[in-house]
Amino acid sequence: MRTNLADFIKDTPEGNEADAILRKCVHCGYCTATCPTYQLLGDEFDGPRGRIYLIKQALEGNEVTAKTQLHLDRCLTCRSCETNCPSDVQYGRLLDIGRSVVESRIERGSFDTLKRRALRIVIPNRALFDPLLKLGQFARWLLPTALKRKVPARVAHATPWPQNSHARKMLTLEGCVQPSLSPATNAAASRVLDRLGITLVRAANASCCGAVSWHLDSQDEALSYMKRNVDAWWPHVEQGVEAIVITASGCGVMVKDYGNLLARDPAYAEKAKRISELTKDISEVIAAEKHKLKSLHPSPFNLHGKVAFHAPCTLQHGLKMRGHVEALLADLGFDLTRVPDTHLCCGSAGTYSILQPDLSQRLLANRIKALTGGAPSAILTANIGCQFHLQSATDLPVKHWIEALDDQLHSM
Repeated sequence: MRTNLADFIKDTPEGNEADAILRKCVHCGYCTATCPTYQLLGDEFDGPRGRIYLIKQALEGNEVTAKTQLHLDRCLTCRSCETNCPSDVQYGRLLDIGRSVVESRIERGSFDTLKRRALRIVIPNRALFDPLLKLGQFARWLLPTALKRKVPARVAHATPWPQNSHARKMLTLEGCVQPSLSPATNAAASRVLDRLGITLVRAANASCCGAVSWHLDSQDEALSYMKRNVDAWWPHVEQGVEAIVITASGCGVMVKDYGNLLARDPAYAEKAKRISELTKDISEVIAAEKHKLKSLHPSPFNLHGKVAFHAPCTLQHGLKMRGHVEALLADLGFDLTRVPDTHLCCGSAGTYSILQPDLSQRLLANRIKALTGGAPSAILTANIGCQFHLQSATDLPVKHWIEALDDQLHSM
């Protein structure tokens, strides 16, 4: 694609990056076939190809309107288009740049601005999120139906972490909402790793990965979260931890990108690069050690009966690990149902379910239908946002797959 970037962004780092991405796109249209919003709305500008055109127009200095912003807002950033793109167009990164430019040129309404700011303040801040969650649960019966679905009726109690200390050590990211909504997830990971002779360490002062602020176009704020985590983790890195283990694939995508996002910061560039190199999804660690699990527990893992696995977009399109967890679970003996259209988003997408509720609910209904078609006894996933979004629409238990694995190991 030919480009002619405007002076305000031409020859800047962001401009050079966007220009290189745009020039890769040949407008073939393969991306539209896997775009969830295009499938729902049938509008070219609600698909990757159309959005790329809108971003190109903005970067070339053409008029930007509220409609431009709406089409970009409607994107889930699921990156399914990247998985399907024969030209390797880094659409997600182009969208970040495009949204930032459009945000600087179009003033949002006061309510929309307030809502986005509230999400950035509350979600990453456990001191605010925890009491508001408890208040919402206490008053849940009074809430409107749409809001009630977003507040879980109950949250699993925290479960104990092992007290053993092994020579092998790995760090973990607690996250911002996961300790409140699913405290059992990292605890389960710690117990499974303990059986493998690995201690999972929680670093003091680590915080939100930065994804919430980043995708709400507050990039300086997001970078400050990233730097805080680098500072919290670096002493452990110097002491030789093997990896930084992430149990929420949404956080994993962001942390694995620290090296790129902080590359122009001389104080953090090298450290951030090392952090990204050390970051692993929990499934990568378990897959590398599965022979030990099999030797410890040779019988098949079938405590849950048939289970359906929902692959988060961040896992399959962001981390490029499509089919990885499914293959791991099957190899460990889990009985997985067939789930159609596994590439499609459930509609959670960070804060998308709050900012675009109608589209989110339509996507959710489609996913629940696909996941329950094989009559599973439970739904497993790999990201906290997907987990509670799916749980809001089904009576089947929805949990992180590492918890199901821990259940199986505990039962043997």
